[in-house]
This record gives sequence, structure tokens and C-alpha cells, in this order.
Amino acid sequence: MSFRITGLDPAPFRPLYGLSEAQLAQRGATRMVVTDHPGFPDRITLEDVPTGATVLLLNHTSMKRATPYRATHAIFVREGALRPYDSTDELPPVMQRRLLSLRGFDANGMMQAAELASGAEIAPAIARLFEGPEITEIHAHNAARGCFSARITRA
Repeated sequence: MSFRITGLDPAPFRPLYGLSEAQLAQRGATRMVVTDHPGFPDRITLEDVPTGATVLLLNHTSMKRATPYRATHAIFVREGALRPYDSTDELPPVMQRRLLSLRGFDANGMMQAAELASGAEIAPAIARLFEGPEITEIHAHNAARGCFSARITRA
């Protein structure tokens, strides 16, 4: 089963790029300088941001539907990121390096199935989840910290 992974649309984050620390704080965000690589995964490009670059740490709603599974959590966005990752049947390295919680949702935003996977186990786990015809999308989260990683749809 073919799948498509997409990073977040940068449009909602662009107004934050270049704001002062005080302006970011008013919006519930903070700027950080990357100190470890890998360690600061950008949710737009789906890359680990290089040491010395800046990221914005902010809250993001990954499941917006009004269901019990509505989800919001902290994410990193590379300051200045402009193009979202978009690829079919390919896992970005940022996802391959982490243990992921893969959560399969139906069209009503209800979780129907879930799996934990890492490395070479991720693509087969995605395929297993999409074997369920009710699954319309999979949300990948970093299992350790719970941060939203990416949305996966059928290709």
C-alpha cells in the first residue's frame, strides 16, 4: 500500500519568523538555538535542524476535529522553513531515527488502530494500519516525548 508523508504547511508559522522574544512569548512560543544534532526535528521540512540554527518551540494542534482525540502538543519549527516535506513511499530520516507512535484515524477523527514502530519497522506498520479500510490518515508522534511528527495519508 502506497503512503504519502507531508510536513506541516509553513504559512501559519511565517508570521512568527523574526519576532522578538517578547513578541513570541505573547504568542506562547519561544526561540531556541539548536545544541544537539539530531535532536530538534523541524515539523515542516521533516529534518533534524543543524546545530547553531534557530527553532521555534510552540504549541500545535495536530488533531483539530472535535473528538475525544483532539490533540495539541509542543513542536519545533525551523525558523525560516518555507517548503514542507512531501514524499510518497519514503520515510524521512527524522522519522527513521525515532520510535514512533502511529495512530490510525477514520474520517470522523476517531482512532481505530495504533502501533509502535521504529526504523525498518515503520513502513510495514503503516501498511498494516492502512489495511483497515476505515483508516483515512495516520498521525505519527514521537513516542518518547509525544510530539506530533507528521501526517500520513494513502497515496
